[in-house]
Order: sequence, then C-alpha cells, then structure tokens
Amino acid sequence: MTNRSIQMTEALHAYVLAHSLREDATLHALREETSALPERNMQISPEQGQFMQLLLRVMGARRCLEVGTFTGYSALAMAQVLPEDGQVVTCDCSEEWTRIAARYWQQAGMQTRIELRLARAADSLEALLSEGQAGGFDFAFIDADKSGYEGYYEQCLQLLRVGGLLAVDNTLWDGRVVDPASADAATNAIRAFNEKLYADTRVDISMVPIGDGLSLARKR
Repeated sequence: MTNRSIQMTEALHAYVLAHSLREDATLHALREETSALPERNMQISPEQGQFMQLLLRVMGARRCLEVGTFTGYSALAMAQVLPEDGQVVTCDCSEEWTRIAARYWQQAGMQTRIELRLARAADSLEALLSEGQAGGFDFAFIDADKSGYEGYYEQCLQLLRVGGLLAVDNTLWDGRVVDPASADAATNAIRAFNEKLYADTRVDISMVPIGDGLSLARKR
C-alpha cells in the first residue's frame, strides 16, 4: 500500500459506479445517445458529472458558466441541482451537437435554466464581460479545445466571484501529459496550462484524478 490515489481497473470502476452513481433516466439516455457518436470521448464520465453536482450543492451555487457544451450532459447535470432561479450559461459553436443537447434539456424540464451561447467561446466570454457580468458566476467549467484553455481560464477567472470555483477537464489527458513521445499541440497546450495553474497564486488548487483529470481552482 502507498499513500497515492488507487489505480482504477475496469472492475473497480464498475464497483464505483454500482455503489455511487445516481444518474437519472434523462442523463443516462443522453449519455447512451452520445456514445454512438464518433466524438463520444468528448463527454465527461457520469461519476464526474455527479461529483460536479455535489460541488455545486455544497457551494450553494446559483449561476454556472460552461465552455464547451458538446451534447449537453454536463450542462444538464449542473442545471438539475441549481435552485429554480439558477442559471447555466454554456458556450459552444456546434449547432449539430447542441441540437441534441437542447432536446434533452427540454425533456428534463431544464431548458429555462440553461442559456446556450452559440459562437466562438472566446467571443461569448468576452460578450459576458462586456455585459458587466464580471464576478457574477459561482462556478465555471472548461471542457473545450485545448489550445484555448489558457485564454478561457483568464476570461472565466474574471467572470467568477471571489470564492467561486473553476473546474478544468482533461488535465491528465489520458496520461499523455507524462509521455515524452506525445508532443502534439493539444498535449503541449494541456501541459502549459497545468504549469500555469500550478504557479497561479490567484487561486487555491487541486488536481483530482477523476475522469480524464479534473483540476479545481478556487478564486481567492
């Protein structure tokens, strides 16, 4: 035994899901439909979605920001645990993927809690800042193109309130962050972002080995 995180075998992962996951029928159906897409690996794991829900409940979050909607699983998971007047603002540039999202948001009765901004994420975030929404969000989730992470992080940090929490997905990048043979642009962007976050004294941080790696940053 060592004092490090346990390795997650297939059997152990199945045990975690069987003894922890409380995914509702709509989230499950959305995950099943998304699993048929070629880009299915872009969706977060269900246990990560539930972990994010727990964080929002603990925080008493009311307003959430998301960069990277895909088919809407994480936006729906967040919206479900917000109060009736809560809001998720989610940013994506794909009409095809977000059409799937909108269908499930409607099915779950969460469409009034989710605002989709269909444009380049950097432009949507800049628009929010221009609208005077700096400091107006409790929680932000970044899960989009890796080359944009550093820019999205800076914009989201402005939009978060003091004490707000920022979650960044894929920061372990299927282990490629520690593979010297991996030198593609996305891997290098993740490495650069991880270094930046580690050195950033504006936030308190923790890298959590859930899903593909989830880095948490609390704005000081």
